[in-house]
Amino acid sequence: MKVGFPAIADERTRLFILGSLPGDRSIVLRQYYGHPTNHFWRLLGAVLGEPLPDLPYGERLKRLTARGIGLWDVFHAAHREGSGDTAIREGRHNALHDLVGLYPDLRAIAFNGGTAAREGRRYFTEGGPAALIGLPSSSAANTIGFEAKLAAWKQLTSFLTDP
Repeated sequence: MKVGFPAIADERTRLFILGSLPGDRSIVLRQYYGHPTNHFWRLLGAVLGEPLPDLPYGERLKRLTARGIGLWDVFHAAHREGSGDTAIREGRHNALHDLVGLYPDLRAIAFNGGTAAREGRRYFTEGGPAALIGLPSSSAANTIGFEAKLAAWKQLTSFLTDP
């Protein structure tokens, strides 16, 4: 059984980015998107205009929360061989239905990849208080290329808090 991390968020959170479940390297490092080939920090850094990949992990998280961005995963825990989403079995979901109530300024929930979107959307209503945004996975296993990913991820800018 692989277990994910607690949510990274505070009272300023306006945008949640939900992944599926941390990969093995991230679990070992105890860091969201800890695998060096994952494009997450590079993508979000480009969207924010900040050098996120170059910063220590704790500073990355501070910059996200200051901009109103929260991180979490759809799955709290699951059985999984390796790190691929297709290998997730017997997944236990996080309490996603609580997000809207816990974070009153929440304006959008973005799903990082197809598994996160498919599993996570069932907890929210289209046209509800938070926009639901599907994003191409930041994983290097998603081979559409960085620029194509970035073009889609740029839609997050309208939900961000100014620094």
